[in-house]
Amino acid sequence: MTAQSLSLAALWGACILYAIAMFGYSIRLAREADVRTQAKRLVTAGGPAEDAAPAAASGSEKLPKSAVKALGIARSATTVGFVLNAIGVAARGVEAKHVPWSDMYEYTITGAMIAVGVFLIVQRKRDVTFLGAGVVGLATLALGLGLAVLYDEAKSLPPALQSIWLIIHVSIATICTGIFAVAFIVTALQLLKDYRDSGTSRTEWTRGRALRFLEAVPTPAVLEALAFRLIAVGFVLWTFTVMAGAIWAEHAWGRYWGWDPKEVWSFVIWVIYAAYLHARTTQGWAGRKSAYLALVGFAALIINFTLVNFVFQGLHTYANG
Repeated sequence: MTAQSLSLAALWGACILYAIAMFGYSIRLAREADVRTQAKRLVTAGGPAEDAAPAAASGSEKLPKSAVKALGIARSATTVGFVLNAIGVAARGVEAKHVPWSDMYEYTITGAMIAVGVFLIVQRKRDVTFLGAGVVGLATLALGLGLAVLYDEAKSLPPALQSIWLIIHVSIATICTGIFAVAFIVTALQLLKDYRDSGTSRTEWTRGRALRFLEAVPTPAVLEALAFRLIAVGFVLWTFTVMAGAIWAEHAWGRYWGWDPKEVWSFVIWVIYAAYLHARTTQGWAGRKSAYLALVGFAALIINFTLVNFVFQGLHTYANG
């Protein structure tokens, strides 16, 4: 088996396992939400406290066996999928004979791996099962698009990329993308939970069965605190990414800054997340205001990865693949 075939087989396997994990996490989330909803109904109806207490518990032992089994399958599929994802990325590097993040395809498959890795690391410190469906779902989408749309044959590096800064600059940027992706999932859940709990939505679907899974999600304040920590870490790393990119530009092109589209959008992302952290910590922008700003930051990140690469012409055009 060649490195190319190994990489493709491993990545497709990871994509399938992530999809299985997504369904497993979704089933677990739905079952836990049903249990919590039942508990609320018991309390509202004035039922005995001893009947409501087990239903309100979030431990696996209080959930239906189908939910416990689904969670076990999801966790196993996520772990094995992450390993296959890593094998696929490593095999791509062997095939290309350089670090595997020189074009959009390689950046995508590595970013998916990092996002799942961040989720697994956070999961070891606290129970964030509620994020599972969103994170592995995003990874499934990224791998699927990468393999089906962005795939390109491995090739040698252009002169501008033949530098140690490729390892330093792009690897940190990829890690940042994974962290910001997880923070995006957390922030989206925060907003949905906030609108649903506040009862201010103009549509019934936010309070109906369509979003009943939010019963199993922590409070908006807890989600906001988690998103803030993730974004703070990502921001520090993104600051280093911008600085490392400037140093690399000076080595490659003889200037630190040249208003290249990729440079400009990288700075725009930095400004948005800096504004988020500043507003969140010093201006009292808690709740929905800060959440909207965090979503704008992630949208800018996606624009930097897609539109800037496909539409704008600049010195980073080689990233198109």
